Amino acid sequence: MTVQDVDPATVDQLRGDFHGAIHTPRDADYERQREIFNAMIESRPAAIADCADVDDIRRALDFARDQGLEVAVRGGGHSVAGAGLVDGGLVIDMRRFNRVTVEPQTRLATAGGGTRWGEFDGAGRPYKLATTGGRVSTTGVAGLTLGGGSGWLERKWGLACDSLVSIDLVTASGGRVTADAERNPELFWALHGGGGNFGIATSLTFRLHELPEFSMALLLWPAARGRAVAGEYRDFIAGAPDEISGGLMYLTGPPEDFVPAELVDKLCCAVLVTFMGNESELRELIRPLLGLRPAGQLITDIDYADMQSLLDDPPGYRNYWSAEHMAELPDEALDRFCARAYDMPVPSPAQHALLPWGGAVSANGVGAAMSDRAVPWVVHPLGLWSDPATDESAIRWVRELRADMRPWTTGAVYLNFIGDEGHDRVVAGYGDDNYRRLARVKAEYDPDNVFNRWHDIVPTTTPGRSAATPTPTGT
Repeated sequence: MTVQDVDPATVDQLRGDFHGAIHTPRDADYERQREIFNAMIESRPAAIADCADVDDIRRALDFARDQGLEVAVRGGGHSVAGAGLVDGGLVIDMRRFNRVTVEPQTRLATAGGGTRWGEFDGAGRPYKLATTGGRVSTTGVAGLTLGGGSGWLERKWGLACDSLVSIDLVTASGGRVTADAERNPELFWALHGGGGNFGIATSLTFRLHELPEFSMALLLWPAARGRAVAGEYRDFIAGAPDEISGGLMYLTGPPEDFVPAELVDKLCCAVLVTFMGNESELRELIRPLLGLRPAGQLITDIDYADMQSLLDDPPGYRNYWSAEHMAELPDEALDRFCARAYDMPVPSPAQHALLPWGGAVSANGVGAAMSDRAVPWVVHPLGLWSDPATDESAIRWVRELRADMRPWTTGAVYLNFIGDEGHDRVVAGYGDDNYRRLARVKAEYDPDNVFNRWHDIVPTTTPGRSAATPTPTGT
């Protein structure tokens, strides 16, 4: 299907009943509307339905079905795999669904399906309430949560999906469904990591937690010191409380006041430590790291919502990411991890990251839709660069890092951290048993596989098993 295959007059008929806006290649703002985070994704939809309400979503789905158009759903637009666009199809754009309401007495927050984490965290700020969100403010709440939801608060409160109380969906048939622990519980389970495979999330309600204090430390060394730093950081995390999170990463030295001039635009090793407490307590906890005499350091109390936007991934770059779950992190693994950092694109916003899990990520993972949440470490190379001529070398760096880590990996993967790496990697994100269970849920809510853009789960049914009837919330 190409953009020329849809009759403009037919699209105009959709416009007539639409409360939002329809954007096609004929419109002056089409190019701006189709922009997403990853500049490597060049898909050109036949139309973008900028939905104002649930009725618009249902009209758009009807239109796509009548015209035989493939559907993509855009929330925050941050998907590195480009799930929010589809070539020649219809994009259901959720960005107007960005209202957040907070109930401080019950510690609940409800966010529209197009909300970004910066908006969500800002709404909780006046009440000193928060929940695990993404590592940057520009990530969509729905996309991150439905895929699991890794973030700076996860070792204490679990992934974002662990604080999910309920979710409202529009299904592929246009039906409205609420999923929680009592209503459609099998669907609710599937939405804890199964992504956008089951419907369009119009609102999500979360349990909030008190966060009266927050602080951070960003420590920087020349890359040559990286191996010594990595060993000390591994030992530090082994004894750290769950209130501590962050990561070790190689990156380009930024042009900030705390960074020595000789490290700006050079490959550096950095440690980020986030702490659910105050600066003085943090300084005491990170004393072993400070003993390594970082060349640059920023240690401060900071509002959590401000911290969320401090390391925002810049849009408009070419992106290639991947990840591996690490069963262990022996010296040889650290040797290989640190050596491979010299192949990353520099200067660039790329990161060669090692993230600690454990704590509530592991404790809350029993029975979860995602596989292997009990791993202590995740290796996560994030390739971002601007020149297409760098594509080959940057992608090779990411893939070779994965190969370097293979002797210590479990085979599982957190799917929000990767692009399109094939069906086997999708199954690895869930494990065989979970994937089969998810495929049965998919068959109940999306038997025609309308929602197939995010790490697709293919709908299947078990012989002799009849599909359950979802409990609707309205018509």
